[in-house]
Amino acid sequence: MDDADTILAGTTHLLSSVPPGGDGDPVLAWHASDIESVETLEWVGYLSTTGVYGDRGGDWVDERSALQPTGERGRRRVAAEENWFGLQTGAAVQSFRLAGIYGPGRSALDTVKQGRARRIIKPGQVFSRIHVDDIANVLRASIAHPEPGAAYNVCDDEATPPQEVISFACDLLGVAPPPEIAFKDAELSEMAKSFYLDNKRVSNKRIKEDLGVALKWPNYRDGLLEMA
Repeated sequence: MDDADTILAGTTHLLSSVPPGGDGDPVLAWHASDIESVETLEWVGYLSTTGVYGDRGGDWVDERSALQPTGERGRRRVAAEENWFGLQTGAAVQSFRLAGIYGPGRSALDTVKQGRARRIIKPGQVFSRIHVDDIANVLRASIAHPEPGAAYNVCDDEATPPQEVISFACDLLGVAPPPEIAFKDAELSEMAKSFYLDNKRVSNKRIKEDLGVALKWPNYRDGLLEMA
C-alpha cells in the first residue's frame, strides 16, 4: 500500500487482527516502518491467541507461563507477538491472547441449528471461550489504562468440555443432542484435530485485577442464554 503513511497520519490507536502466515505477520512485513513513523500513535493492540501456551494436560496457564506452542500456527503467533512488541514506537503495545470466540451468529446455537453439531468425547479435554462483547470490554479497558509490553489472556471464567456446550445449546433449542463420538473415531479436518492437541485452563485474573474488567458473560451458559 503506497499511501499507508497518508492513511495512518494522525492515528492514535491501532488494532491488528490479521493472523500471521507462513511468511510471518503481513501487517508488519509491509507496514512496520509506516507504523513506527506515526508520531501521534498512543496505543497498539495485537489480537493473538491462547494457542501460544500449547498443551498443558488440562493444567492452568497465566501470562507468566512459558510460551510453548504445539503446532506451526502457534509458533507463528509467538513470533508475531515478539515482532509487535519489538516495534520502535513510543506507543504502548499490548497483546491480547484470545480464547475461542463466540457471539451472535457464531456459537454452539448456530452450529446446532445448522445441523453441524457433534459431541466429540476426548476424556479430560477442555476449551476456554470468550464472548465478543467481552473482547470489546477488554480492549476498551486497555485503551483507558495502557501498559507497554503487556499481554492479556482474554477468556471467560470457565474452561469446559466441548460436548457440554453442545448439550446445553440443544437443551436451549429443545432438540435432542447428537450422539457422542469418541475422538479417535471422529472424522476431523487437520485444523480441527490441531485444536484438540491443546488442553489447558486459561486464567483471566490479569484482565480483572490490572484492567478492572467485569465480564458481561462470565461463562458459556450466560452467553448462550442471552442469544437463545
